[in-house]
Amino acid sequence: MSEMGKTDKLRNASRTAAVELQHLRFAVAANDCGSLRRAADMLSVRHSVLSRSISQLEYLIGATLFERSAGGVTPTFAGRGFLKIANLVLEQIDALVETARSNGHGKAGRVSIGFCTSISAGNLRDTLIEFRERFPQIALATVERSRIRLMNALRDGTVDIIICPGRQTYSDDNVLSLWSEQILISLPEDHALATREYVLWTDLRHETILISQHDPGRELEDLLISKLVVPEDRPKIERHDVGRGIIKSLTSMGLGVSLVTESDIGAHFAGLTYRELGDGSGASHLDFFAEWRANNENPALKQFLKLLAERYSCPSVGE
Repeated sequence: MSEMGKTDKLRNASRTAAVELQHLRFAVAANDCGSLRRAADMLSVRHSVLSRSISQLEYLIGATLFERSAGGVTPTFAGRGFLKIANLVLEQIDALVETARSNGHGKAGRVSIGFCTSISAGNLRDTLIEFRERFPQIALATVERSRIRLMNALRDGTVDIIICPGRQTYSDDNVLSLWSEQILISLPEDHALATREYVLWTDLRHETILISQHDPGRELEDLLISKLVVPEDRPKIERHDVGRGIIKSLTSMGLGVSLVTESDIGAHFAGLTYRELGDGSGASHLDFFAEWRANNENPALKQFLKLLAERYSCPSVGE
C-alpha cells in the first residue's frame, strides 16, 4: 500500500472513531420525524444542537445524509443506506445494555440446578414451575446426578445449587433447610399390604425391599435400618444398580416392594399402588436441603434463593 493510501486509511479510521452514538440517535430521530425541529422537540434538545450534530456526522462520514427544505428533511440515497444500518446498530446497543442491566439484577442470565430426586410431583417441581413463571428470561438448566457427582459439580462451578435429601457440606458452602417429603411404600396392586390404608415399618419384616444404589436409595435404606433396629425384624434387602424407574418396574413385576418419596408418585406407573408408611409416632419423612457455594455471585442464583426463602419460610438468603 502506498504512503498516500495508508494516510487515507488512517484518516478514515480516525473519522469513524469520532462517530458517537448520539450522532446516530439524532440522525435516526430526524429521519423518523421528517423534520430537524420535530426531532429536537422529541429528544428535548435545542434545534441548533441537533442540526450541528447531523452536520458533523455528515462531515465525518463524507456524505450528505439529508436533503433539507422548508418542509423538513428527506434522506438521500446514501442516507437511506446509512440510516438503515444505524437503526440496526442502535437496536443492538440497546439490547446489549438491557441484557447487562437484566443480568445485573438477576432478571436474565442462567442458573443451573442439580438434584437427585424426582420432579414428577412435589415441592421441587412446583418451585421450578414458579421460578420459570416469575423469571422467563432466566435460562433454567437442570442436572440429575448422584450426590457425589453433584457435590463435585458444585465445587467446580458446573452447577450453581444442588437440592438433595440429607446434607453433606463443605466448609465454604451455604446450606438451606427446605422441605420434608413423606415416605411411602410402593406395592404391586395385588399385594396383600395393598389392602391396608396405612403400613407399619414392622409389616415389612417378611418382604423383599428393592433399593436403588443411586440416590436417594442410600437415605431410604438408612431410614429402614433405623426403624427396624433388631436384625430379626429387618426384611431382605436387594440393591440394584438402576434408577428409580427400573425399581418401579421390578416392583410392578412382583419381585419385591420399594420405598419412595411423595415426589416420586406424580408419574403414573401401571400395576403399582402406594401406601403411607410409618410407626406408632406417625408417618416417616425425609428432609431436603439446598446447598450452594458461598462465593457464587450469580445474580440469577440469588433470585432462585429468594424464591426458596419465600416458599419455605426460610430466613432471607441471597442478598
